[in-house]
Amino acid sequence: MSAFTVSQLQVKSYDAPDEQRRPDKTAVDILNLGDYTLGRFTFEPGWRWSECIKPVVNTESCQNNHVGYCISGSIEVEMSDGTRTTIKAGDSYTIPAGHDARVVGDEPFRGIEFLSAASFAKSSGEGVTR
Repeated sequence: MSAFTVSQLQVKSYDAPDEQRRPDKTAVDILNLGDYTLGRFTFEPGWRWSECIKPVVNTESCQNNHVGYCISGSIEVEMSDGTRTTIKAGDSYTIPAGHDARVVGDEPFRGIEFLSAASFAKSSGEGVTR
């Protein structure tokens, strides 16, 4: 396991994110803290990766690896091999590349992402194809 270090004290708020991405039914707010990029993801009811993000990134499935924490709502993740799980409020999660996902129920999914935030929902025109 590699060692991660932090070289300075920093505090930022999602009330003033460094970057915002707004595909259909999606709000991605980005904070850059030194060498780290964190994201607050909000997916509205009816959100599905293959309908809302796929048109932006042009891949058959989500190619991001995710590490995060679900604040509220829930999503169902389906891997390319058919394996499924539901992530709900209070869950921490890892999701490997090669999946689709959808919001479950009438409440928006809200989560904090620690791994995929730098590239999630960026078009190939922005230098990333995920």
